[in-house]
Amino acid sequence: MFEITGEFSHFFLCHCSRCQKGTGSAHAANLFSTTAVINWCSGQEKIKVYRVPETQHSRSFCSACGSAVPNMQMGGELLVVPAGSLDSKVSIRPNAHICTSSRAMWDSNLGAIPEVDNLP
Repeated sequence: MFEITGEFSHFFLCHCSRCQKGTGSAHAANLFSTTAVINWCSGQEKIKVYRVPETQHSRSFCSACGSAVPNMQMGGELLVVPAGSLDSKVSIRPNAHICTSSRAMWDSNLGAIPEVDNLP
């Protein structure tokens, strides 16, 4: 369990192949901040970090439940928070879809697909 104090400066939907593999979805949805502070209330000892060698790509997850969790990057200068890991409302809207040259071929024109409020 964690708490974050401060504001996010960016919210990107990343379509790179690494984010697709890491999320099992079309993209990752991550919030970024150079000023927000994370406080681990409990469970920090269960957090595992995977870094792709020779890249800037990393992801953190809880080894007990598998949930994506925040991580510090750029030598502790950048807090990256998976938007879906927050229990509170996200205060900003996504700024951009990034790495769209790697977009999944099935991830386009999705607005025409029917929406269902519950399980089909």
